[in-house]
Amino acid sequence: MTDLSHSPQGGLPDKRQVAASFSRAAESYDSVAALQRKVGAELLAQLPASCEPQRWLDLGCGTGYFSRALGERFTASQGVALDIAEGMLRHAQPLGGAQQFIAGDAERLPLQSASCDLLFSSLALQWCADFTAVLSEAERVLRPGGVLAFSSLCVGTLQELRDSWQTVDGFVHVNRFRRFEDYQRLCAASGLQMASLQAQAEVLHYPDVRSLTHELKALGAHNLNPGRPGGLTGRARMLALLKAYEQFRQPQGLPATYQVVYGVLRKD
Repeated sequence: MTDLSHSPQGGLPDKRQVAASFSRAAESYDSVAALQRKVGAELLAQLPASCEPQRWLDLGCGTGYFSRALGERFTASQGVALDIAEGMLRHAQPLGGAQQFIAGDAERLPLQSASCDLLFSSLALQWCADFTAVLSEAERVLRPGGVLAFSSLCVGTLQELRDSWQTVDGFVHVNRFRRFEDYQRLCAASGLQMASLQAQAEVLHYPDVRSLTHELKALGAHNLNPGRPGGLTGRARMLALLKAYEQFRQPQGLPATYQVVYGVLRKD
């Protein structure tokens, strides 16, 4: 989940690695996607009451859970599900929800201009290094009056895991995220009108660190950053990580905080 608005050249994971990681996770993703369900449902609830699209796009559709939700909500509309990971699309397509399933990149949408009334994207755009290009493409593809509704992640996400690793070694173990202030600045400069933009913390709890790291791997969201350590993590380093993370323990378990950004923008 790397998303740096000011990263140095070469500081981001190769999108081919991102696509391959999520393709491999297609079969396991839904079993561990409770947070993704909650965030997507909240984003659906934030859609304007007047939103009745003729054609919608689920941008970063993953396994298609919200493509099916959009199809059920807008029964008279045409739906398009798009993802960079072809393995996700192969999983999603037999389950329906959309009329078209397309492999593509949010920074270069393979869609005609002014062809959609709603772009819905939940917890996918944090993978995009060029968020300005994402917003520009959304503005291009939307019809006048169309809506872009997105959720993403910002700085502070998995901070407990990041801080714990910092006590162990100097490698990059946790994916990086854009600052909320950058989302504000880029959305304000996009040419789209901001109906709402907010950040909200979601805290999950785990019995131990391995439960968290196994979940991240099952989601396809484990560490893909340049600078990550190669090979297996040594026993001594892992024990040091477990000790460091224990300092965060709460009565419910070990916390993992996600800082979720919700945005609803409209094209004049």
